Amino acid sequence: MNLYAIVLAVIVLTLLIVSVARLGKVKTKADYLVAGRSLPAFVLVFTLLSSWIGSGSLLGGAENAYKHGFVALWQGGGGWAGLLLIYFIAPRARKFAQFTIPDLLEARYNQAARVLGVIAILFTYTAITSYQLIGGGDILHLIFPTVISADLGKYILAGFVIVFTAIAGMGSVAYMDVAIGLLATFTLLIAFPVLAHQAGGWANVVKTLPASHFQPLGDLTLIQAMELFLPTCLLLLGNQSMYQKFFSAKSEKAASRAVVGWLIGTVILETIIVAIAVVGSALFPNGEVHDRPREILAYAGLHGLTGSAPLRLLGALMMGAIFAKIISTANNYLFSPATNLVNDVFVRYLRPDASNKRILIVSRLMVVLLGLWALYQSLHTESVLKKSLYAYTIYSAALTPVILAAFFWKRATAAGAVASIAAGTVITIFWDTPFIHHNVPAIVSDRDAIFPALLASLVCLFVVSLLTKAPSAGQLQPFAEGVENPASFAR
Repeated sequence: MNLYAIVLAVIVLTLLIVSVARLGKVKTKADYLVAGRSLPAFVLVFTLLSSWIGSGSLLGGAENAYKHGFVALWQGGGGWAGLLLIYFIAPRARKFAQFTIPDLLEARYNQAARVLGVIAILFTYTAITSYQLIGGGDILHLIFPTVISADLGKYILAGFVIVFTAIAGMGSVAYMDVAIGLLATFTLLIAFPVLAHQAGGWANVVKTLPASHFQPLGDLTLIQAMELFLPTCLLLLGNQSMYQKFFSAKSEKAASRAVVGWLIGTVILETIIVAIAVVGSALFPNGEVHDRPREILAYAGLHGLTGSAPLRLLGALMMGAIFAKIISTANNYLFSPATNLVNDVFVRYLRPDASNKRILIVSRLMVVLLGLWALYQSLHTESVLKKSLYAYTIYSAALTPVILAAFFWKRATAAGAVASIAAGTVITIFWDTPFIHHNVPAIVSDRDAIFPALLASLVCLFVVSLLTKAPSAGQLQPFAEGVENPASFAR
């Protein structure tokens, strides 16, 4: 355990040094929220990769792979499909050059769309942060079972994340992600063949597990596979954290290049994560991990990589890489809604003339408050997979349609956007309530919320937009021509 403690301590210390080193560069609102719009493509690749692959993949996706096999790649595949489309959106987003998604919603639609967008993002991103804390707590408990409980681990991780995020904002988040992304990529790539060898070779893994583990749909139906695919794809297409990274890019070319590297890295890492979980299900079909399958990656590193000193070191690095990835994702998804409260509420409505010093103080305070809210949610969540799909669905149904329409459908109106955001958010939040289950036929109510919520959102967007007056040329101009700082068009 001393080896694992040393590796985790080195990782945490390194992340703290990176954060403190960036602190001196934070002097303005733009420095804190979008790293002074200075991030090169190389940094963008790893910060995008690290913010996207967190507990949703490392715990939720791995749990699915442990139970069902490679069909879990339908969840990752949604992200890959979204990335192919993102390549064409990235340069447009960088041209827009604002701070948040609600900035975009107000410039293209109206203030009501901005406020509803903030609400949807707060629900989504604090939920995503909460299950990062669950993942980090699980890892600390696995390593130190007699000293740190899973709940105590959540408190410890929440403290790390709040401190790292509050110190230097986007600059510290992005540059920490470079170190984390490199560590995770190389460690997991090395660990997979070693674990497969420990399981008796790939042929023995295939022989040990059910044939359905290696089939495209496995033991799921096509509809169930799409319930994994669609929320992930649509979350990625509208992901505020991603757009914020594009707003932080050095140039439009850097944003486009980063998407290519991001796509390659995501395909490799998510495939390796699923493959390790599948090998883990052959190595550890029973025992405590069978009852808590979300821990399979960390469990495989702790109990599968043992014996010689090099194997133990690899196991410790694998645990450290997973822990660091979870911290990274939590940083990103905690920072993003804090940005919304500062930029879209405090500066926009309460203190429009606030100084940079006051904005930085309020920004750090928001990080602390939202971190505590995420911690509260983590203490009342059982399934990471269910929590992740819930979070993805709110965003996918409420915001992705109106964000894409802002760039690609000139006829979308403010009324249509407001109706779309409201419908997607309300249906997702209330879909699993007793009222729905008692009043809607089981064939519908038993399905995941993504289908009804997305359908209602799209119907509202298209129907209400077509029934209301088309947007003015002033509202469309920034999106058609890429004028920087277009917020004035909305006011």
